[in-house]
Amino acid sequence: MNIELRIKELINKINEWNYQYYNLDNPTVSDQEYDSTFKELEELEKKYPQFKDDNSPTNRIGSTIIDKFEKVKHRIPLFSLSDVFNEMELRDFDNRIKKEGIDPKYICELKIDGLSVSLSYEEGILVKAATRGDGVIGEDITNNVRTIKSIPYKLKKNINIEVRGEIFMNKDTLIKINKKREEEGLELLKNTRNAAAGSVRNLDSKITASRELDSFIYHIPNALDYNIHNHKDSLKYIKELGFNLNEKFRFANNIEEVIEYINEFGEVRESLKYDIDGVVIKLNNIDEQEQLGYTARYPKWATAYKFPPKEVITKLEDIIFTVGRTGKITPNAVLKPVFVQGSLIKRATLHNYNNIIDKDIKIGDMVSIRKAGDVIPEVIESKKERRTGEEKDFKMIDTCPICNSKLVTNEKEANHYCINYKCDARKIESIIHFASRNAMNIEGLGERIIEDFYNMGYLKSIIDIYKLKNYKKELSELEGFGEKSINNLLNSIENSKDNSLEKFLFALGIKQIGSKTAKELAYKYKDINNIINTSKEELLEIRDIGEIIANSIIDYFIDKDNIKTINKLIDYGVNTKLLNEVEVINKENMFYNKTIVITGTLSMPRDELKSILESLGAIINDSVTYKTDILIVGSNPGSKFNKAIELNKTIINEEELNKLILH
Repeated sequence: MNIELRIKELINKINEWNYQYYNLDNPTVSDQEYDSTFKELEELEKKYPQFKDDNSPTNRIGSTIIDKFEKVKHRIPLFSLSDVFNEMELRDFDNRIKKEGIDPKYICELKIDGLSVSLSYEEGILVKAATRGDGVIGEDITNNVRTIKSIPYKLKKNINIEVRGEIFMNKDTLIKINKKREEEGLELLKNTRNAAAGSVRNLDSKITASRELDSFIYHIPNALDYNIHNHKDSLKYIKELGFNLNEKFRFANNIEEVIEYINEFGEVRESLKYDIDGVVIKLNNIDEQEQLGYTARYPKWATAYKFPPKEVITKLEDIIFTVGRTGKITPNAVLKPVFVQGSLIKRATLHNYNNIIDKDIKIGDMVSIRKAGDVIPEVIESKKERRTGEEKDFKMIDTCPICNSKLVTNEKEANHYCINYKCDARKIESIIHFASRNAMNIEGLGERIIEDFYNMGYLKSIIDIYKLKNYKKELSELEGFGEKSINNLLNSIENSKDNSLEKFLFALGIKQIGSKTAKELAYKYKDINNIINTSKEELLEIRDIGEIIANSIIDYFIDKDNIKTINKLIDYGVNTKLLNEVEVINKENMFYNKTIVITGTLSMPRDELKSILESLGAIINDSVTYKTDILIVGSNPGSKFNKAIELNKTIINEEELNKLILH
């Protein structure tokens, strides 16, 4: 028997069976025959490793462990989609296309709640899989994608092609995995989206394989190169190549049929085997797509309709209190556990005392909750009509729940504060904030690890972060902390020393100083010592810094302990200056040092626009005042538009904005 030919024969046979089972939902052999064939292949590959193929189905079980994910530059950028949230915005999208002289026909597809992936094939063989990343640079996840059985190693045609799609986890799979994790005493996976993303980005491909991920492929970025001129035909071609295709897409002759599709799946979304968070609408004609083109961030020929936040009702069983890094006391609702959009919700913030009183919330109430922005759980209202008389009035505490210090309030705020700087909760929260992504971005130093290290005595302040290298041996002996993970953590700590001033300033956790104000201060003062030595009067001259923020900055730097901490961090090599690459902004652009307000519905996601403008040196505000320089307006701008006209402010619409940004 020719061993090499036999191995190839078995590979082709099993790959075909996998395709029939996972992509066509049509198994053609018995489990016994599949298992015996698979076992024969495993034994031959083990005995004759020189003949093992990278595309062997035995690789589906995972075997590779890597140190990190390598960066990959996408040959064709992966643009994000603009979002619409209601019928009016959807019709605005349709009208913009019609204004270009196009009679639009659409393809509607379900927006799968998972992780975007780009797959590259050469001569029909999978050679690269990458995450979306920032759209230009992604991460190489090829080893992990090889474990996903619905993604073919080899296509039905020997061609070079790149396709895009979504990797996701089915709802039943999440339930099964969580049941096993609960039995093993492990933390439960929160929802299918996080589970899929975390599984794909695991450094151990065996773990990825165990998560039973699935995929749908939906896009060929250069379809015209294959003589494909409409998206419907590209989906057909994707299926012919052997990919898993979501068959629930639909051709729509007009926007009315698009709305019908959205309403139909909005009603049945919970009955689907997978989570969806909306509907993607694409212009069907690819030549017309090319005609419309792209903005700096997204295609003009496609958009994503996002389903509105879903509210559910559950019981508010108790109200407990947490202490933040600034000493702020936050009341939190303890809820009877309930699933909201795929996540099991047990707690939700109640913000502050006034919020609870204004909403007349009592312990024992039935309350409606939702995820704000589909992410953060919040209590919307109490269902007063369902009260039984056994509910208890809310009573605000007057001492810190951790250190028992007397709480204080500020007449201008609705919040209560613990002002004991030695409070354990405040210390832990300050360290968590310092290490967080938007601050010093120390990977591997998450909330749970910080709490553990604090309780073990290794971390008592932010200074101690830079002393952890002295305990390398002790830390590596802790359960769950191998030498590799400790080395990665220490490297991340070392790298954090090179952050620019605005990151460091935000990381200090000065009351009232968010990331935006930290940037403003960094751009103006360039060095932490200049901020330390500034006056309140000078601070008040800075746009958007008022009395409260100025007092907070002055009070922080008057404190000798804070100065001592900063000097100690400098001694450990932490940078406290504005780095050149951050400082260099084209000051000639019209947005530099201008206060800008955004209003109305824009095609570009609001956060992306803010990021672009801030990179140009702009200061973003929420309301129009005499300090406002420019108002950027989308459709349905509302009262801010009228206020800007009244104050004679510069007004720029989206079309003008795109020209200015692209220019």
